[in-house]
Amino acid sequence: MAATSTIFEDNERVRITEWRFKPGEETGWHRHELDYTVVPLLTGTLTIVDRAGAESLNDITTGIPYFRYSGAEHNVINHSKIEVAFMEIEVK
Repeated sequence: MAATSTIFEDNERVRITEWRFKPGEETGWHRHELDYTVVPLLTGTLTIVDRAGAESLNDITTGIPYFRYSGAEHNVINHSKIEVAFMEIEVK
């Protein structure tokens, strides 16, 4: 089942998307073409699966942002029993 994405802003400088993951939901495979910052809205753990199938856990904490460079290719899955959510701010 697909996670819910809501675009709040998309202009010539940034794209701001809210991602909400109920238990079992995922983004699907995607590649980040832009640098981005994630600002967690809800504390939780997401599973990141890379193209080789390697899994890693990403613990996020409400209000503690982190930055990633473009080029990441992965699927993000919520294997936990709670909803997890974040804002993704892509820099164009």
